[in-house]
Amino acid sequence: MLSRLSIRNIVLIEALDLDFARGLGVLTGETGAGKSILLDALGLVLGNRADSGLVRGGEGKASVTASFDASALPAALLATLEDAGVEIEPGEPLILRRQLKADGGSKAFLNDQSVGVALLRELAPALVEIHGQHDDRGLVNARGHRALLDRFAGGEVAGVEAAWKEWRSAQDALDLARDRVARAAEDQDLLLAHLAELTALTPVEGEEDELAGARADMQKGEKLADDLSALQHLWTGSDSALAILRGAARRLDRIAGEHELLAEALSALDRAVIEAGEAEDKLDKAAEALAFDPAELDRIETRLFDLRAAARKHGCQVDDLPAKMAEMRAALDDIEGGNDHIVELEKTAQKAALVYREKAGALHDLRRAAAKKLDAAVASELAPLKLDAARFQTSVVRMPEERWGASGMDAVEFLISTNPGSDFAPLGKIASGGELSRFILALKVALAEEGGAATVIFDEIDRGVGGAVADAIGERLLRLASNGQLLAVTHSPQVAARGDRHYMIAKSSQGTVTRTSVTPLTDAERKEEIARMLSGAEVTDEARAQADRLLVRA
Repeated sequence: MLSRLSIRNIVLIEALDLDFARGLGVLTGETGAGKSILLDALGLVLGNRADSGLVRGGEGKASVTASFDASALPAALLATLEDAGVEIEPGEPLILRRQLKADGGSKAFLNDQSVGVALLRELAPALVEIHGQHDDRGLVNARGHRALLDRFAGGEVAGVEAAWKEWRSAQDALDLARDRVARAAEDQDLLLAHLAELTALTPVEGEEDELAGARADMQKGEKLADDLSALQHLWTGSDSALAILRGAARRLDRIAGEHELLAEALSALDRAVIEAGEAEDKLDKAAEALAFDPAELDRIETRLFDLRAAARKHGCQVDDLPAKMAEMRAALDDIEGGNDHIVELEKTAQKAALVYREKAGALHDLRRAAAKKLDAAVASELAPLKLDAARFQTSVVRMPEERWGASGMDAVEFLISTNPGSDFAPLGKIASGGELSRFILALKVALAEEGGAATVIFDEIDRGVGGAVADAIGERLLRLASNGQLLAVTHSPQVAARGDRHYMIAKSSQGTVTRTSVTPLTDAERKEEIARMLSGAEVTDEARAQADRLLVRA
C-alpha cells in the first residue's frame, strides 16, 4: 500500500509531500491543474521511461520517492527483493526512489540501495495498478486473465504445475535416451572396428613407460657395447686381472703366517678380490640390462609406436586406452540394451502425461464453469455503469498440445461487445477512455479480486457520465477500497463524495512562475470543493446544500 509520495521539481510541482492511507482517496481539481503530473511522477518511480522533459524548468534534477507499507508484501515480491540483495526489516517500509537529470540520465534506488530501473518495473505490478485513458496493462493485458479466472474459480493450479513438471522431466529423459541410442547405433560399425583394433592391441596401463625405458636402455647398450666387451674381458679368462688377484691371494695365504705384515697384506688382498668380484657381478648385470638386440629393439619400438598412434587416433593418452575400450563396450551395451530402457521410459512418460491430462482437464472444466459465473457477475454490473448495451464474455479455449504448459491447456481472455450484434473482441481494442475504465471497474467488482496490486488507481473513470451512473461508480469504488487502497482522479462530485480522504489539485501563478499543489482537505474544505464541482466557477448555496446531501449519503 502506498503510504507516502514525495515529489521534487517535476514539471509544475516544486515540492510536494503527500501521505496516503487505506480506503478510498479521491483527487479533484479544475481541468489543467496538473492531475496527470502526479501520475507521471508515480509512473517514473515505478520504472517508466525517464523523460528529461519532466524536470521543472530551471532545475538541474528532479526526484520522486514513494514509500509502501511492506507488512503485507506478497512472498513472490519479497523473494525478488531478496534476490536483488534488498532486505526489509519487520516494520520498515519499502522505499522506491528515482532521480532524473535535466540533461538526461536517471538513477533508481530501493531503500537507499542503488538498483537497476528494470527491478522497479518488475516490482510495479504488485505495488500499483493504474487504470486510465490509455490503459495497456493490468486487466487489459490478456496475459493475466488466466490467473484472474483461476483465483475467481478457486482452481488448483499447483497440482497441474507439478504434473506438468513431472511429465516434462519424464519426456526429456525419454528424448535423451532415444537420442543417445540413435547416435550410438549410427556409430555401431565404427565402434566395433575401433574396439577390435584395441582388443588386438591389448593396451595395458603403464606399458608405455616400461617400453620407453627398455628402448632407452637398449639404445644406450648399443653405444656402450665395445666398452662393455673390453671390461668383461678384464674379468674373464686365466690371464684376467681377477684371476691374477686370486692366484696372488692363494700364494700369499701359504706364507702369511710367517710375519704379521704378510697377514695384513693377505687381508687387504682378500678385500680386493671380494670388491673385484662384486664389480664383476655388476658389470655382468649391466651388460645384460644394456644388451643390444636389434630384433628386440625393433619389436619394442613397433609396439610403442602402435600404442601412441592408437592414443592419437582416439584423442587420449596411451594409459587411457584401456578406459577408452571400456567406454566403447558400454556404448555397445547401450545399443543392445537401449531399446529395453526406452520402453521403460516410454511407460513412465505416458503415465505422467495421463496424470497431467487428467489434472489439466479438470482445471479446464472448472474454468469453463467459472467463466459462466464471471460473465453473469460482470453483466449484472454493466447496466448501472451505463454499459447496458455491452456484453462481456470470458473466452476459455483449449490450446494445441504444443502450447500446453504449467498453467494448463487453456488460453483465457476477457472479451467484450459494446453494441448489440457486434462481435466479441479483446477488452482494450473496443473500449476506450472512461468506457474502458468502467469495464475494468465492473470486472474488478465481479472478481472481488484478491492478490492483485496493493494500490489501485482509476484516472477519470467517470469521464462523460454523471448523475446515477457517477453515483454507481462511486459506490463500487468505495466497495473495492474497503479491503485495500484505491485512489481515484475524478471530475464527478458523486464519486468525490464517496471518498474517505479528499485531495485537491490546484495550479497557481506568481509572475512567470507556475506551480501545482496538492492539498488534503478538511471536512469544510471538502464540502466547498464538491459544491464547486456541482456549480462551476461560482459556488452557490444550493450547490453547498447539494454537497451536504451527497456527503451525508456517502
